[in-house]
Amino acid sequence: MAARFLWASRAASHLRISVAQRGFASVVLKDLKYADSHEWVKIDGNKATFGITDHAQDHLGDVVYVELPDLGRSVSQGESFGAVESVKATSDINSPVSGKVVEVNEVLTESPGLVNTSPYEEGWIIKVELSDAGEVEKLMDSDKYSKFCEEEDAKH
Repeated sequence: MAARFLWASRAASHLRISVAQRGFASVVLKDLKYADSHEWVKIDGNKATFGITDHAQDHLGDVVYVELPDLGRSVSQGESFGAVESVKATSDINSPVSGKVVEVNEVLTESPGLVNTSPYEEGWIIKVELSDAGEVEKLMDSDKYSKFCEEEDAKH
């Protein structure tokens, strides 16, 4: 049976026939909050760590450069604070919450590909001291974000 499916997949690929979509397959972590611009945030007391989601990095392709903000800079929810450049495109990084930048992931200057290989751990982008913890309530939980991505992908 598996051999028959493999043959059918290869034949469809050769003939450029579309096969059924695999559905939404990006990693979405339960303990994070998500913005509709595809940034994630992890809240720890009055501090927040964030970066771009697995879904975003997958659509961007191989990341070759990450523009990081200066320490001490204020960021506002929904506003751009940097950019991610990939082999496909350059995309703004928007702040999911407001606050003051207290740490930046300097490792990304030498290894921007960490955004692809470890978007939720080694590929984090900045840490901020929250100025309005209530803004977190405006973000999506993992279930809503997964559904949001499925609907967005269906439009394309």
